[in-house]
Amino acid sequence: MTNSTINALSADAWDASSNSAALPPRTGALTDIRVVDLSRVLAGPLCGQMLADHGADVTKVEPPAGDETRGWGPPFVRENHSTYFDGLNRNKRNISVDLRIEEGQQLLRRMLAEADVVIENFKAGTLERWGLGDDVLAAEFPRLIHCRITGYGTDGPLGGAPGYDAVLQALSGLMSINGEADGEAMRIGIPLVDIITGLNAMNGILMALHVRRETGRGQLVDLALLDSAVSILHPHAGKWFATGVAPERTGVAHPTICPYETFVCSDGPFFIGAGNDRQFRSLAKALDAPGLAEDPRFRTNTDRMANAVQLRKVLGGLIGGWQREALATALRLAGVPSGAVNNVGEALNLPQVRHRKMVIECDGYRGVGVPVKLSESPGSVRFGPRHRGADTDDVLAELGFSENEVACLRGSGVLPE
Repeated sequence: MTNSTINALSADAWDASSNSAALPPRTGALTDIRVVDLSRVLAGPLCGQMLADHGADVTKVEPPAGDETRGWGPPFVRENHSTYFDGLNRNKRNISVDLRIEEGQQLLRRMLAEADVVIENFKAGTLERWGLGDDVLAAEFPRLIHCRITGYGTDGPLGGAPGYDAVLQALSGLMSINGEADGEAMRIGIPLVDIITGLNAMNGILMALHVRRETGRGQLVDLALLDSAVSILHPHAGKWFATGVAPERTGVAHPTICPYETFVCSDGPFFIGAGNDRQFRSLAKALDAPGLAEDPRFRTNTDRMANAVQLRKVLGGLIGGWQREALATALRLAGVPSGAVNNVGEALNLPQVRHRKMVIECDGYRGVGVPVKLSESPGSVRFGPRHRGADTDDVLAELGFSENEVACLRGSGVLPE
């Protein structure tokens, strides 16, 4: 197949309803949006999955070797398909294209001509080498929203450097504020920087789509992991701006509220967060120690912060005789924020989590549900992650490719097996 053949395909050839009878129909708020997801690992795929959960027609384009997270196990759902990959790529159709080949790049151009959004997290300069830099995308596909995710941006002292979640946690200061006061700085136990970047990417895309309704033009949505990491330093950044003093680690305890930390019940750890003086009085009453709230050392939050060590000792003695469920009930009735410190399995089996449909099962796929509940256009999980290249034939048929043309692309290596 020649480049001119690919470029000559009709712009209205992609009918998302055709050749996809095996997949459930899309429903939700974004069914009129088409997304080409070129991203891999976490932030980009998470963004694409959230758009797909709400009905966008998302096609994941994987290289011949696949998204590297397919191999990030154990555990594995099946061969070359890790649970890590599973949590980020549902509701997406999947094709596999070798974009290093010129005809693969032309095929990508054809997909972009039909798309509203492209998500990518290539190394800086990759799209430019393919002749698809920002200026070309803006000129050739004026309505396209280009979501670019990098570690540090593409310019500046660190521009173009590769970004990794744990490194960004360290560099941004997040690691310095996580951990016990007398311990080492610790990585937060989830890839928080990647996740926040994925959320920011979705917000940016939706804002760009909103603006496009007025202007008719797309734009670049520029995300850097570093920016996202720095943006969530609240309230520690504010303390530094005000005092010039770098915040210290406080472990589970809150840096400005007391008590706001974990205690130990007779059957396990339990978190209490009395966020104001009224809640502290309610806590003392629920623990059958109302005089505690009148103790000059603990009357106000300022007092409690100054005498936090003594307060923790007193509360620890009172709480140690309670069981977690009984204490949770008592404090909930008293209006004091609190709860058992659950492990992941306990959390996913909480009746309220199940009631909110935050654990879903769909044709053998199990995963976390859709957190944004829309009353009139709810999102949904329609199918789990697809095999690499599972929908290549259907997607290309929708683009107008004949069986013979697809065979030629396979023969040339553009479409790997």
